[in-house]
Amino acid sequence: MEDLLNVKTKNVAGNIRKIREYRDYTQDYLAAKLKISQNAYSKIELGYSKLTVDRLFQIAAILEVQVTHFLTMNHNDLIKIIAEDENRQAKAV
Repeated sequence: MEDLLNVKTKNVAGNIRKIREYRDYTQDYLAAKLKISQNAYSKIELGYSKLTVDRLFQIAAILEVQVTHFLTMNHNDLIKIIAEDENRQAKAV
């Protein structure tokens, strides 16, 4: 059970990192928005720090994604969904 939880935690952390990179945001940028150090933010992306629900929602808001995307998608599917959402929004304007 603990191993599965660690895998899921690493997957969420990896999804956060992938979206941050996709948005061309630095760790410093997200850390400043979250009012934490870059080192503390890095630990979130590496899965070393436990995320609170509040912090997960804050990160999702900054990265402009739904929290459920972090939890349920693999990295490649996540990027694909974000790109499709952006294309839809661009066409609607």
